[in-house]
Parts: sequence; C-alpha cells; structure tokens
Amino acid sequence: MSDDNLREAALYYHSHPKPGKLEIQSTKALGSQRDLALAYSPGVAAPCLAISEDPHAAALYTSRANLVAVISNGSAVLGLGNIGPLASKPVMEGKAVLFKKFADIDVFDIEIAAETIDAMVETITNLEPTFGGINLEDIKAPECFEVEERLRAKLKIPVFHDDQHGTAIIVAAAIINGLELAGKTLTNAKIVTSGAGAAAIACLNLLLRLGAQQKNIWITDLQGVVYKDRPELMDKWKIVYAQDTEARSLSDIMPNADIFLGLSAANALSEENVAKMAPKPLILALANPTPEIMPENARHARPDAMICTGRSDYPNQVNNVLCFPYIFRGALDVGATTINEEMKIAAVYAIAKLAKESMPDAQAWSNEKMRFGVDYLIPSPFDPRLLLHIAPAVAKAAMESGVALRPISDMSAYIENLQRFVFKSGMVMKPVFAAAKTASAKRVIYSDGEDERVLRAAKVVSEEKIALPILTGRKDVILEKMAHIGVKLKLERDFIVYNPEENKNYKRYVELFVQLSGRRGITEEAAKKAVRTSSTIFSALALMNNDADAMMCGLSGQFERSLEIVKKVIGIDSQAKRLSALSLLIMRDNILFLTDSYINPEPTAQEIAELAILAAQEVQEFCIKPRVALLSNSNFGSKDNASSLKMRKAAEILKEIAPDLEADGEMHGDTALSTALRQRAYPHSTLQQDANLLVFPNLDAANITLNVVKQTTNALHVGPILLGQARAVHILTPSITSRGVVNMTAIAVVGANRKKTASD
Repeated sequence: MSDDNLREAALYYHSHPKPGKLEIQSTKALGSQRDLALAYSPGVAAPCLAISEDPHAAALYTSRANLVAVISNGSAVLGLGNIGPLASKPVMEGKAVLFKKFADIDVFDIEIAAETIDAMVETITNLEPTFGGINLEDIKAPECFEVEERLRAKLKIPVFHDDQHGTAIIVAAAIINGLELAGKTLTNAKIVTSGAGAAAIACLNLLLRLGAQQKNIWITDLQGVVYKDRPELMDKWKIVYAQDTEARSLSDIMPNADIFLGLSAANALSEENVAKMAPKPLILALANPTPEIMPENARHARPDAMICTGRSDYPNQVNNVLCFPYIFRGALDVGATTINEEMKIAAVYAIAKLAKESMPDAQAWSNEKMRFGVDYLIPSPFDPRLLLHIAPAVAKAAMESGVALRPISDMSAYIENLQRFVFKSGMVMKPVFAAAKTASAKRVIYSDGEDERVLRAAKVVSEEKIALPILTGRKDVILEKMAHIGVKLKLERDFIVYNPEENKNYKRYVELFVQLSGRRGITEEAAKKAVRTSSTIFSALALMNNDADAMMCGLSGQFERSLEIVKKVIGIDSQAKRLSALSLLIMRDNILFLTDSYINPEPTAQEIAELAILAAQEVQEFCIKPRVALLSNSNFGSKDNASSLKMRKAAEILKEIAPDLEADGEMHGDTALSTALRQRAYPHSTLQQDANLLVFPNLDAANITLNVVKQTTNALHVGPILLGQARAVHILTPSITSRGVVNMTAIAVVGANRKKTASD
C-alpha cells in the first residue's frame, strides 16, 4: 500500500462511523427504577462498604480486576519520536483494542503530560486504585527503565513496559528455537546487538536469565561498540554489557556471531557483515518498517541463515501482540501483584513450545510454511491457541512464585473458560486471513467486476496479499470507477480484467459450456450468447478452465439464478449429495453458524442430517469444534407435530451416521444456547456446552432467524458460505458490504487451496 493510500485509509478508519476506536458499554441492566437503585444510590453503598472492609473485594464488585491502564507520555511513539501525549492517543487506543480483542481485557488509555521521571511516577502511582495492571507504552529510554523500576517498587499491581519486555519475550522464544534448530546452546552463543534502547537492553537482560553469558554479548549504538570506559552515551543499564575490547564498529564484532539482534535502524547490517557470521546464524532484524537488512539480502549472503523481522509480509514476525494481552490475562486472573521474571520466562517457553506443536488436523490455516522450522520459529500472531498456552503458563508461574492473590484451584476449568472466549470472539476470521495470505491458489474472479463494492474489496485483497483479483467487466468502466472512488491499483500487477466480449478464451469457454450442459439442450448459438452476456456464466467457465482458482458472484442478480448457474457449470462435489449454505454471525460476545440459510426449502429428516454433517465439517475448518443443535418448536419431545417429528428423526439419523459429532435435538433455540436451560429441560442431553451450529427444520426458519439476529445484534454476517460445490465458488447477496466481500474472498481462497490439496 502506498503512503498516500495508507494515510487516507487510516484517517477514514479512525473517523468513521464515529471518531476513535473505543467506547464504554454497561455490563448491567439499567431498565427500571430498581436497577437504578442498585447501580447507584442507595444500593451502591453495599459494595462500597464491602471494599472498605476488604480491599480485595474490589475484584468481586468492580471491573478493576479486568481493567488495565495503557499509559504514555508520548516521548517515543512508534517510529514518530517525541510527538507528545495528545498525538500518541491513537496509538494507545489501538493498544486498548488489541487487549480487548485478543484477551477480553478492558482498557483505559491514559496520555499524561509528564516530561520528567518524577512527574510520571507520581501521576501513575496515584492511579493505582482504579486499575488491576499498568501497561507502559512509548516512553523514551533511558527514562523508561527508571519509571518502570520505581513503579514496580511502589505499586502492588503488575507494571509492564511492553516495548521492553514484550519484545524481549518474543525474541527470547525465537532464539531458543533457532538455536535448537542450529544445534547450538545459548550458553555458548555469541550475540551481537545493533541498538541499545529499551527493547534491546530488555532482550539482553532476559537472555542472561535464560543462560546467555555476558562475555558473549556485544552491543553497538550510535557511537559504535559499547566498550569499557567509553565516555559517550553511556548509562547504568548499558554499561553492564561494556566489553574490554579494541573493537569500535559493528563490522569488527560480527565475525563468528551466532545471533544478530537488530533494534536500531534501516539497513544497519550489510551483506558483508552477515557473511562473517557463524554457521546457521540467526538474524533478528527488527527495525520497522525497514529492517536492518532485508531477508532476501540476508539469505543471499548466507543461505543457511534463519531470519526474523517485525514485518507481517515475511516469515517469523516478531510482533508484541504475540504475548502482551495473554501475559496480562494470566496475571489479572490470579490477582498478581507484579509481573516478575518467572512469569516472563514462563511466557517465553510457552511461545517457543507452541511453535513446535503440530497444527490441529482441521486447522484451515495450517500449511507447510506453518510447521516448525527455519521459517516458523515462533507462532503466527493469528494463532488462536496463544491465549490458551501463554495465560495459563503465566498464571501458574505467578502462583508458584508467590505473587498471586487469587490462585486458580482448577486449571483445567480455567483453560476451558479461555477456550470459550477464543471462539466466541471475532478472532474466528483471523486464521482464515492468515491462510489466504500464505496460499498458493490465489486467483479469485469476480463476476460483478464493475461493482464499487468489489472494486473497494479488490483494493484490500490485493494490498493485503489475500488474493489476486480478476474483475469481469469492461476495462474502461472499471478503471474510470476506480479513479472516481480513489482505488489506486495497477492493472496486470495488482489486478486483472477479463472482458467477456474481448477475452482470448471466448471460443474455448463456448465449447466448454456446451460440453458441461450435456443433454440439457444448449445449442452453440445459445452458448455464445450466454457466455458473452452473462458475466456469471463467463466467470464460472473461467474457473472451470483453470483461468481462476475461485469465484465470487451474485451481487447484481438473484441468488437463485446464480445458484442454477453454479449447479449447471460448476456442479456438485463428488463427496456431497447436494448444495447448501452456511451463515456465520459474529456478534459482540458470541459467534453462531446457521444452516441451511439459503438453499433447501423443506429438507427431509435424512437431508437435514446430511446438511448438518456438511456444515459441521466447514465449522471445523475454522478450527472450531462444532456443537450442533437441531432446532424445533418442540423441546426434547414436548410436542408431536410434523416439524418436530422431522427434527427428532433427523437427530436420530445424525447420531447413527456421525456418532462422534457433539449434537442433540430436537430443542428450542434458547435451550440450544443455554446449558442451564438445557439441563432443566433434559439433563441427559449429549450437548455438553452451548451450541455454536444451529440446524433448522426448513429454509423459512433459518433465513428469518438469520436476518432477525443480524439486525437486532448488529452482528457481522459472513456468508452465505456455499457448501458441496465442486470448485471454490460463493454466491454473494446484494446487501453485502465491501468488507463482507473481503471476508468471503479469504474463505474462497482457503477453500480453493483445500480442494487443490485434496486433488493433488
């Protein structure tokens, strides 16, 4: 994405539909006079007095135990420098969003006009009663060391400077795994560091605790090598690593280095210096956006090198989001009074271990690149398992080191609770996007290539490397519309245009259409007209001719018309008996899959069971265990009518043909979504947790439910996801947004690669 495009998109993102990225929502009902009396005067006196008698009760009666302050004085904001506290607010709001999204932690971002260490410490100390933890952010070195040190001594809540420790934890995990692959030990490894700021010093301090030897650590900064008695730019944190040496430049200390750790500036490391390193070197070039050396240049100098950067477009991304939400989650959940070294080390080993664990078989985003090795030393930031590994490890370390005020008695139950959060959040789409970005089959053809929503989506999928868009339509119209709405993409490089009236494969498509139509009476003349005038037929034939890997259609026409074309041209997968549609609703605190929401009007009991299995298989591709509820107006036999009897029979068939699937029915919708109600209605239900896949008796019920829930909860609708088709094709609906087109494109790319893998 160009700088101008990025700036324009970022300003729009931050200002619409309302300014900023945060809002405060009530967690309690306030719909009556009684509610008001409980929330405020006089009822609020009860928790106030309880906390006055026992300060630990604040964790029971207030949000403090799940509330973190993200605090900055704006003195070292990203790569922008000292821009001040007010200008740092968008960054701090962004950090708050990450806490909430990845670990369900509430955050107040606090930007303080405090330039001195004393002012910062005094201000933050006075905030302790409000928060369960403090995340310091973007405070320049060396002041950040002093601020954190003094706050940790004064406060009885966790204080964590993420720029230091978050980076250090991920770097340490990468180094542990990289050295293992190289057959080396941290004790004997020579470490050369470019940069001596907060992050670099924190990395080295943590590596010392993990076994690195001080004599093997070499630092360079703006003045060159850090050596004993150097007069310039020295402080008490840096001087620890001063070497007794005549070396004065990075080039002098690079020979036989096992590890290069760059936290400095773009292009600080040359290919010549990389060539001097020991066999199988590990290069962590973490300057952003341009690293100390680009991976391709490092690989050119040393093909045996393992390389990490801070960038998302290369393997081994060192991104603080890999750890800070989950470290705070574990610390808050046990009421930790600090985040100590034991907890940080536990996080290091949890991250390192996760990278070596095999992906679940149903993981939609698992591929060869995401297997432990030189290009996968640390987990992807998209890995939903990070919370499940890091938070419990940190919580356990806090308990074992004696800093937990509220120890967890049942760790299995705790992990199960974390797992419910992971798959009730909007993170459900993240692994799909990760898979699409690393996919090999990425050519997606859009039959509605002139639609503005498709053009806006094409900008995103191209810039984010989700897919190569192929737009069906007239080139001049597409280019004119792109210019009008500000979509700046380069034809042939960023996207392709297929015009049915000018396409070189037109004759081949006509022959293919006649061939696929078989005995259904399509003459050559009719085929010529259809291929020329129907962009959906043209795009489907391009897919079947392998001129595209996946297809999106349906924006400008009726769903049923597009469905008939898909049936005629694409056909049904050999493993499926019929087509169906699955809808995903992503709500604030939950996700739901609904089937069949678009295609089969009145399926039989046998067909309902088969559709449920097809949908459950797709749910597994999101790395989610399907829990199936067959819905009815009857609740476990409470009524006997045609619909309830059909769903009861479907449940019996489903248990017979898919005994390992967690499913039950027939039941009411609220019973499906509430374990308490289900236990009351039928204590012997085989559905152990709340359902996440709802199966309906007919199309009316499914489609009505979909639209009512979508409207009343402001849920994001992903779908309809077409199931049972022979090739990766999805039929969009006229109401879909450009964001929805992007989501469906990612699903289509993942589906295309899955089908490609199955056929290879």
